[in-house]
Amino acid sequence: MTDFFYAIEDLFVNVLFAPFDAFAVLELENWFAANAVNWLFMIIGAVAFVYWMIQLKKFNDNNEEDKSITSHSYL
Repeated sequence: MTDFFYAIEDLFVNVLFAPFDAFAVLELENWFAANAVNWLFMIIGAVAFVYWMIQLKKFNDNNEEDKSITSHSYL
């Protein structure tokens, strides 16, 4: 039974967490390369935010949104 738990430990420590260990070693050499994934996600988020704002402005300019007081039941 203990071999089963040692197998789970080996899977996580040596296989699944290996990319994190590689990033930890890479960070000591080059901070920008280690954080390239973070920068990529930040760029994707910024592009998605700009796209969403453009879509909201398009709907606002077409007056497609119901802005009356009775448009929402909680108002």
